[in-house]
Amino acid sequence: MGKNKQKGKKTKTVFQVANKHLKHKNKAKPVTTTLKHINAVKNEKVENLNRIFTQVQRDVKSISKSVAPQPKKQTQTVREPPKEAVNVDNAAQLFSQL
Repeated sequence: MGKNKQKGKKTKTVFQVANKHLKHKNKAKPVTTTLKHINAVKNEKVENLNRIFTQVQRDVKSISKSVAPQPKKQTQTVREPPKEAVNVDNAAQLFSQL
């Protein structure tokens, strides 16, 4: 069994990754810092708009309270009774002729 082994050959190390030199990590990319800056600016704009809209809502509520809708007077329409009595038999006969 041991006949095929060559003399002087080193066996492979089990932990090859540990023997290799690791690359040093690069510095943080400027993209992440600019994204953080953009997000911060967006957050400031959103907060500003929220403040403005809440102020507008308060103004609208105060205006709607001060200008209360005046109750509308309902005009009553008076129906006049028909001048002639309705002849149901005559209407049925005319309808059947159609």
